[in-house]
Amino acid sequence: MEKTLSRREKERLKRREYILDVALELFSSKGYHNVTMHEIAKKSEFAIGTLYTFFKNKEELYRSLLIHKSDAFHTQVEEVLDTPGDEVEKLRNYVLTLRTIFQKNADCIRLYFAETRGSCFNPKAGLDEEMKSRHRKILQRLAAVFEQGIKSKRFRPLGEPTYLAHCLDSLCNLHLFLWLENPTDNPYPEDPDKILNILFYGLLAS
Repeated sequence: MEKTLSRREKERLKRREYILDVALELFSSKGYHNVTMHEIAKKSEFAIGTLYTFFKNKEELYRSLLIHKSDAFHTQVEEVLDTPGDEVEKLRNYVLTLRTIFQKNADCIRLYFAETRGSCFNPKAGLDEEMKSRHRKILQRLAAVFEQGIKSKRFRPLGEPTYLAHCLDSLCNLHLFLWLENPTDNPYPEDPDKILNILFYGLLAS
């Protein structure tokens, strides 16, 4: 049975989430190393002592921020991949879900990919392997969609499901990086088939 939170506990969670949102804004605009706990406290309008009741230092705050956000991202993606249905539609919904997440959380995505891709803003935070582990679980679910599609003869067996999952993940990430760099010239595709058709049909004309 789910525990019912008291008013005080709800208020504490609300404060914690607000502090994380302020920290995300500062980390994204200035970089991890250029932000202090005092600056986060000032912008969030809390006393510095209040911050330390939630997080023992900046590294823990940073870690909590990325874990909190990545859990929300992964939950959305897992729900799409675990939904019963046609494999092609699952892949389309996967690409569309990533697009929605990217557009609504651009600042956090920059931090997230810094961790999962190995170019960490803060190597001391100890998040690299934990974030990669979460990412691997998504790839495993994505590979399962390709595997089921091959078994049902929806897809041709052109490669190992894990390899295909990495290919699609990389294609989505490429569009993401281009969009983050210049959203005007490189909009993330609204039609998921613009990405998926690279896998579905390739480059050679029939």
